Amino acid sequence: MLVDVLELLACPVCRESLRMVPESLSCRHGHSFDVAKQGYVNLLTGSSKPGTADTPAMVAARDDFLGAGHYDPIADRLAELSAGAEIVADAGAGTGFYLGRALGSSAVGLALDISKHALRRAARAHPRIGAVVADVWKPLPVRDQVVDVLLNVFAPRNAAEFARVLKPDGMLVTVTPGPEHLWPLVDRLGLLRVDEDKEGRLAASLGDGFAQAVQDRVEFDVELGHKAVAEVVGMGPSAWHERETPIGALPDPVSVRVSVLITGWRSRW
Repeated sequence: MLVDVLELLACPVCRESLRMVPESLSCRHGHSFDVAKQGYVNLLTGSSKPGTADTPAMVAARDDFLGAGHYDPIADRLAELSAGAEIVADAGAGTGFYLGRALGSSAVGLALDISKHALRRAARAHPRIGAVVADVWKPLPVRDQVVDVLLNVFAPRNAAEFARVLKPDGMLVTVTPGPEHLWPLVDRLGLLRVDEDKEGRLAASLGDGFAQAVQDRVEFDVELGHKAVAEVVGMGPSAWHERETPIGALPDPVSVRVSVLITGWRSRW
């Protein structure tokens, strides 16, 4: 619920604190932001390219695929790394699946995403999640040093903003695909390939602001029917590209490799 995360938020225009008024949030300078009936609030300012946000079809595919438990080992590890945290945020939260799983018995979750379609689901993913439309490439509408654990799962990274919102002893947890992620689908369907230097680019994207604290390579195989294959393809960046081979040409089910790197980072700032 938004009331649970209100003290974490800052007005995206003037950085003042926000208060709840009927059907909106506002600051003392009169900047006001409507709360959608689905429970999220849009704190975007200016304009963002519509192509950067997940579409309703992508969100539905992700919700169905994750809800079926195919990526549960990833969610389980994130929950372990978030244990004991009071405030867990997710930059690029999508439907709130990972964030909801990461919350302990009393932790509060803040879901940040540019897609209002995703946040409609994130706002309902857990009773202690507050959902906010925000662009990770811009200053986040979050106060300084208020987050214990910041999740970033298959999402863009803004090192300076991540360091700013984390508490001095907080941790950033990133999830990035490994070279074998989603094989043989990548090869058979002509999906986007993971850069062989993905790990190097991950470290470079965080610059000198973060030091690696823990790193796990989580790998497992899942048996996916054609429906699940269509969902995993349709929920990610490959959804925007033409497939070289129809899904119907694959075995049903097909064994698919899941390979991700889960890294915990401590801020040097």
